Order: sequence, then C-alpha cells, then structure tokens
Amino acid sequence: MGRALAEVSPAAAAVWAEAEDALAFPLSRLCFEGPAEELALTANTQPAVLTASVAAAAALAERGVTPELAAGHSLGEYSALVVGGVLSFAEAVRLVRRRGEFMQEAVPVGTGAMAALMGLDLAVAEQVCAEAARGEVVGVANINSPGQIVIAGHRAAVERAVAGAAARGARKSVMLPVSAPFHCALMKPAADRLAAELDRVAVSAPRIRIVRNVDAGVTTSADEVKPFLVQQVASPVRWTECAERLQREGAGAFLEVGPGRVLAGLLKRTLDGARAHSVEDPASLEKAVAALAGGPA
Repeated sequence: MGRALAEVSPAAAAVWAEAEDALAFPLSRLCFEGPAEELALTANTQPAVLTASVAAAAALAERGVTPELAAGHSLGEYSALVVGGVLSFAEAVRLVRRRGEFMQEAVPVGTGAMAALMGLDLAVAEQVCAEAARGEVVGVANINSPGQIVIAGHRAAVERAVAGAAARGARKSVMLPVSAPFHCALMKPAADRLAAELDRVAVSAPRIRIVRNVDAGVTTSADEVKPFLVQQVASPVRWTECAERLQREGAGAFLEVGPGRVLAGLLKRTLDGARAHSVEDPASLEKAVAALAGGPA
C-alpha cells in the first residue's frame, strides 16, 4: 500500500518519512511489505491509511493539482483536515493512531459487528434497527449512497437487523469483517478519550472549505474542528449528504486519494454525471492528472 507512488514521487516519499518520524516505528515497511494481519490492527490501519492518503494528495500537489473543497469518509476526514491546513500531518498521524486504539478498546473483540444493507432507504433501515435492538445497541453507521447503508452495534442485534432487512425487501445484506462496531453508540468511550487527546492538539482555520461527516456542514473556523471530530466517533457518517453538499458548493470533479476506489464508485452512484477519479499509484495519478487537464479541479 502506497509503495509504488512513494517510489516515483518525492513528495509522497516525504510524507511516509514524516509519518515514521512522528510515530517512531517503520510504518512504511509494514505497509509496503506486511504482514497483512499486523496492518489490519486498527491502531496500525488508521495511521497507514491516513499516510497513504496524504501521500497521494502530496503527489497530486507536486503535479499542480490542489483541491478547492475537501471531505473524507470516517478516518478520511483527518486526511481532508491535513490537506486543508487544519491539522499538521505529524499531529494527525499520532492522533489517528490513538483514535484507533481507543475505538478498538471501547468494545471487547467479538461483542460488536457491522453489516452493509443494500437496497433499503434510510427510513426503513432506521426502523429495522429500532425493531432489532431489544435493549441492545444497533443503528445506522454509514449512509454511503442511495441504497447502501451500513449498520453497527452489538453482534446479536446487528444479526437481527440483517434478518429484518431481508424481510423488508433488502436486495442483499452482508456482515462486514471489521474489528469493532464503528460509528455507533458503543463508541462513546472512545469519543470521550479522543476528546482528551484533542485538547492537546493545535488546530488552524481551514484554507479551503471542508465538508464534515456528522452533519454535512462546512467547517470554516478552527473552533468547529474538535467538537465535530469527537462527535464523529459515535455518530453516523452521512456520506451521501457530504457528496451532495460538495456538489452544491461547486465541486466539478472529484479525486479520491489513498488506497482503494470505493469512494469514487459511491460518488458516481450518488451524483448524476459526477467525474470521479481515484489516485493510489503512478498509473492512476497520471490518469487523473490527464483527465483534469483543462477542466475544473
């Protein structure tokens, strides 16, 4: 993850080097070589994905491509804040490592679960969760695109909700291979611990408009940053609304930075005619730069 881009982009390589200085351990070796099971630990995954994403953004900036707006899905919101000048990268990579630890420790392994529900609208998904709770926690965690909603909570309650979704006509429901039930009420202890950690972090006013996960509002001042990052941990990621807000704010083309191509796909399913490109390696970098040449960035 991230290796090929670091080999051709000095700016991307510098981001990986800065991450290792900030964390005092060889993150690049873990990401470039594995082992995968160690990388999959959320305390490692979160700084790894952040670093790969910021490195891809740095490679784009090196080629003269910089954003006028930014948003990030869950952990990706930290990448958006770094690119927007709100958080220093060194502070952010240390912060998300702690965030990963707090989220993993909030719920004993095996107690929680997440599932993706396909083909249900939000109101039905919320009703299915309410009926499945029975004194436990289960709720909407990610509103990813029209017809794709992720739920999270206690494992038994999530399983009941999956069954309920099928009965309500869901096209498909899939239990997700995750280490914790993110973005639900079970994450409240992690949010409280993150608040204390954020107290020690300096934030600046954004250089660009940043659309946030919690309410799809636009962060324009430093005072807004920390409260919404704390709230984000145990609140749904309203990604569909974020995409729509970016478009209303004037976004004409979208660049997904970092590992994978999931967000570009979600954007295309959410916004009619959206131009979305993913940048994670040299080939996709060249393709995105070429596609944007002469067009809005």
